[in-house]
Amino acid sequence: MRSWVYHRPTSVRTPTAVFLDIGPLAFILVEVSAQLKQFLQLSTPSNEHWTCTRDALVGNCGEQNHPMMKSMTVVVVGGGVVGFSTAVCIAEALPYCSVTLIADRFTPDTTSDVAAGILICSPFPDIPLEQQQRWFKESIDHLLAIAQSEQASEAGVLLSSGWQIHKELPVDKVPFWSAFVLGFRIMTDRELKRFPDHKFGQAFTTVKCECSNYLPWMEKRFRKAGGQVVKQKVNDLQELSSQGYDVIVNCSGLGAKSLVGDSQVYPVRGQVLKVQAPWLQHFIRDGEGQSYIYPGMHSVTVGGTRQVDDWRLEVDPEDSQDILERCSSLEPSLSRARVLGESVGLRPSRKNVRVEREMVLLGSRQVPVVHNYGHGGWGVSLSWGTALEALGLVRKCLHERPPRARL
Repeated sequence: MRSWVYHRPTSVRTPTAVFLDIGPLAFILVEVSAQLKQFLQLSTPSNEHWTCTRDALVGNCGEQNHPMMKSMTVVVVGGGVVGFSTAVCIAEALPYCSVTLIADRFTPDTTSDVAAGILICSPFPDIPLEQQQRWFKESIDHLLAIAQSEQASEAGVLLSSGWQIHKELPVDKVPFWSAFVLGFRIMTDRELKRFPDHKFGQAFTTVKCECSNYLPWMEKRFRKAGGQVVKQKVNDLQELSSQGYDVIVNCSGLGAKSLVGDSQVYPVRGQVLKVQAPWLQHFIRDGEGQSYIYPGMHSVTVGGTRQVDDWRLEVDPEDSQDILERCSSLEPSLSRARVLGESVGLRPSRKNVRVEREMVLLGSRQVPVVHNYGHGGWGVSLSWGTALEALGLVRKCLHERPPRARL
């Protein structure tokens, strides 16, 4: 399979876009700059700025001819967007390794399926900002490439333009990810009149990834690369010791709390509604992330809640009512929208996302374990970037480890 990754040409400046307020119910994108048009023209697999993902990831490391690789086995635990992104990266970059993904839940029953999937991010306090920028850039470039391909609809990836508004001036008027979205700019006073309770805003175009489409598409891509998928609940890494895997990759999200005993992992409950409002074309997000309106391919996602250490998975009618009231204050026409469904997900939160490796004693063997979890509400936004980081750690583990004796 040939899959493609976009490399931003340095000669293309960040595109700009202008939004006008033309009434209480609608926003339109009235100008797309020449730079954005140039980006769209570049987004075809035949363009010189694209390279094959397999070649880009393998590089000159020589894995294809490495005598040890043919006998190596890797298992990825976790069936959400982080798990499948990591499994795809490993399977495509190391085609002569056997890669298995194990999870007890798959789409449509994952936290990723509840996620609105809009690419923005808040910084983690103790991770170098440059590293977080790299993760975000790699993720959005990966999804931009899909959004401009013939597979965009099947994969559930689309461009999304809109506004992020703030009631008070934010500490970071220009967030760390602003250089990687399209057309980032500060909203004008005229635009802010639409939101009288807000003093500041940012307008930009980003990517929306609908995981109910994206996860099946990624699973198909993983299987095409030779990956195997197993439905199984793993309660302890010791359960994998008898399988003899050379490397274990832990993408278990909130499950890491029990799987590897990580007490720093905690849930942040999120509840959203899907509504039918096809007249809405642009997103609106309160800067605190508590209220948001995200138009998608087939419906509009409105939310939400951020309830720390709340393990409830049942829909709370009071939360739904509160969400509709808050979002209708931002977009009054939502009062006419028909509710299609309600969902709850538990964000796998942690003070800092964990992407690192360690040696774990499983049975009588020391087994390298690569961790990639704790993304909180930013799993989609960082999924491909941290997957590439995890791939690099897996590669190191395989090159440092002698082949196992096989009976």
